[in-house]
Amino acid sequence: MSKQKLEGISFFERYLTLWVALCMVAGVLIGRYLPIIPEFLGRFEFANVSIPIAILIWLMIYPMMMKVDFKSVKNVGKSPKGLFVTWIVNWLIKPFTMFGIAYLFFNVIFSGIIPSNLASDYLAGAVLLGAAPCTAMVFVWSHLTKGNPAYTVVQVATNDLIILVAFTPIVAFLLGVSGFEVPWATLILSVVLFVVIPLAGGVITRNTMIKNKGEAYFTNTFLPKFNNVTIGGLLVTLVLIFSFQGHVILENPLHILLIAIPLTIQTVLIFGIAYGASRALRLSHDIAAPAGMIGASNFFELAVAVAIALFGADSPVALATIVGVLVEVPVMLMLVKFANNTRGWFPQKA
Repeated sequence: MSKQKLEGISFFERYLTLWVALCMVAGVLIGRYLPIIPEFLGRFEFANVSIPIAILIWLMIYPMMMKVDFKSVKNVGKSPKGLFVTWIVNWLIKPFTMFGIAYLFFNVIFSGIIPSNLASDYLAGAVLLGAAPCTAMVFVWSHLTKGNPAYTVVQVATNDLIILVAFTPIVAFLLGVSGFEVPWATLILSVVLFVVIPLAGGVITRNTMIKNKGEAYFTNTFLPKFNNVTIGGLLVTLVLIFSFQGHVILENPLHILLIAIPLTIQTVLIFGIAYGASRALRLSHDIAAPAGMIGASNFFELAVAVAIALFGADSPVALATIVGVLVEVPVMLMLVKFANNTRGWFPQKA
């Protein structure tokens, strides 16, 4: 991908896969040779939520929530087809295809390699990823495909609203099918902690800063201060999680690759469905490309948070959600390149 096409994606975001791999190695080494660190941090919990990791996850989520302008929701009715594609793919198709693909690989194709108890855990992690469409990185993918920024904001904003009511029942249903007894209180608490509160905080911060300093200051001066906070919080979180996960990884190094296979297939499939539907509806490319990206990408911060809250930071469920982070960036950059190369398939103006 050319330097021009990568303009607007930060240094950390551009090489996120490399940083995730390095964090995985660092975390495993800490867990193996400095076990006192994860043991000490593991003491700080409340309602099965790790306090250090919760703080780091807030650092991940809060800055990107400030980017969401909910005033754009009032313009939804002016061009609804792209939103219908996003909503249908993200909430009526994606969670269930993720479950089906993950179940096929973990419980059937890889049944001779992955023990049944780990297969169930990995399936649960995949379900959490599949039920959480992208909130932050989609802005980057939209920018790289020259997507309509205002429409992308509406897509993200409406998906955030849907997450509040749809994420919990979908995850509860699919985890129930997977054989898990779902602790509803913990799941709802996780959504409140990691979606409702930071979302409200982001909206309040955005409105306050724009009111006092103006939109130009907020966009050009205030927001850039947080450019690397989300990625930095993510990377430190990964080090902690992998320090908890060290024994699982050392005992099953092949499983990282095995988990990545169905997640990659799911990403490409969902993008193809949304992108193909947008082409069939003759949407303009600046709407079609983000529509495909938001479904293909995942709100992995939320998936990681809920996995930790429900199953613990040392659970293979959390490991599966982290592998989602590991594979997402290279696959999404590949899809960005494909979308840019197929721009001629679509009308150019909305």
